[in-house]
Amino acid sequence: MSPVSLFLVVLAYFGLLLVVARRTSRNATNESFFNGNKSSNWLLVAFGMVGTTLSGVTFVSVPGAVGRDGFGYLQITLGYVLGYLCVTFVLLPLYYRLRLSSIYHYLDVRLGRRAGQSGAACFILSRTLGASARLYLVINILQAVILDRLGLPFWLTSAVVLLMILLYTYEGGVKTIVWTDTLQTAGMLLGLLICVAYLLHAMELDLPSSLARMQDAGLARVFTWDVDSPAFFWKQVLAGMFITIAMTGMDQEMMQKNISVRTLADSQKNMLLLTAILVGVLALFLFLGGLLHLYAPLAGVGATGDKLFPAVVMGHLPALVQLIFLLGLISALFPSADGAITALTSSFCIDLLGLTRRADLDEAAKLRRRHHVHLGFCALFLLLVLLFKWIDSASMIGVILKLAGYTYGPLLGLFAFGMLSRRALRQRWVPLAVLAGPALCYVVDRNQELIFGSYRIGLELLIMNGSLVLAALFLISLPASAGPVANDG
Repeated sequence: MSPVSLFLVVLAYFGLLLVVARRTSRNATNESFFNGNKSSNWLLVAFGMVGTTLSGVTFVSVPGAVGRDGFGYLQITLGYVLGYLCVTFVLLPLYYRLRLSSIYHYLDVRLGRRAGQSGAACFILSRTLGASARLYLVINILQAVILDRLGLPFWLTSAVVLLMILLYTYEGGVKTIVWTDTLQTAGMLLGLLICVAYLLHAMELDLPSSLARMQDAGLARVFTWDVDSPAFFWKQVLAGMFITIAMTGMDQEMMQKNISVRTLADSQKNMLLLTAILVGVLALFLFLGGLLHLYAPLAGVGATGDKLFPAVVMGHLPALVQLIFLLGLISALFPSADGAITALTSSFCIDLLGLTRRADLDEAAKLRRRHHVHLGFCALFLLLVLLFKWIDSASMIGVILKLAGYTYGPLLGLFAFGMLSRRALRQRWVPLAVLAGPALCYVVDRNQELIFGSYRIGLELLIMNGSLVLAALFLISLPASAGPVANDG
């Protein structure tokens, strides 16, 4: 399919998003932007969150990693299920009881202003790095598939994509992205299903025979029982559970959509439905990865990792499948950034600027400040996407999970301290305690062989990080009789 035709498809898709944004952002206010006026439909939120949770990284990295890891990602997926149950029945009731617009206001109420600001800062750092890395991955593929052949430079592609996202999130925020993410999730899943169906047809396989072929090729292995391996079963399950608790339940982007649902019961139904859909979709992505690795040698494709899926589709499949792949890829692109930029804007305005508490500003002034923050995050995303292009990495999913281990650990420690103890904190020491965990984890990570011998830390880095922050918070804490927070240091 010609690059001009593919480019026109991208423009048409973007035009559809703008139409949706225009209809959903009418009479939008700051409350609409931050929490959708607490009126989002739970079914739409559940379906749309599938696209946000998976993003472009899953679309290309999970299938690409099957050649190296087999179906080992299912171990992490089991942990995801346990994590989603914790979010559903432990964290959501807490957030609804406090009627939060930003979940880090819980830390503010329970542990003091420094803890709330520290939690928000950790989220802002985490989500900014993670979402921009996901965005880079998909933009890089679009660049290789379409825009290099049109002579357009990478920096211009990145700027235009972020301008598109800015245009349809600028006014409506959560009120808009609940609908646009639903559309984008549908597009991504359509692309997944069509590609699976075509590859099965092309190789004249059905489900049982394809799984048998994958088993023979060593692609369908799931469990790793070597305790020293980073992929050891129990390490992966525990890591998956805590990744979900931290990266979903303690993440403003994910929870902002959940708490925009009117009632706790509906929000819990949303999370349970999301869990069921997500397990099925991740299994299908792994199955697609197995098919791609069976098909690649037959077609003479030498690409591996993140480059395998695009190379097979764009180099060897019919034009219609290429078009559907592109739609799925674009559909994976936008949820990886639109919700992140919206949530980052919300957290920065509510938690760091205290915008919702400012009685000295009228609504027009608050709206202007929110617009300025939104523009600032779009500009920051552009700079980071260009930085990732300069660094480049063979598998972005590994980069993102590594970043999560360092940046979400402090959130895990802060929320755990607030929920598991009634002690107060010496406020002046909170930022240092929050930084202590990642700093110690970095030292340990760099000296694994010296400290652990043959044992290798994998995704459990997040658990270790959270535990170290939790211990540091206990060291600077006071008995509950000192009050909810201790301001005298």
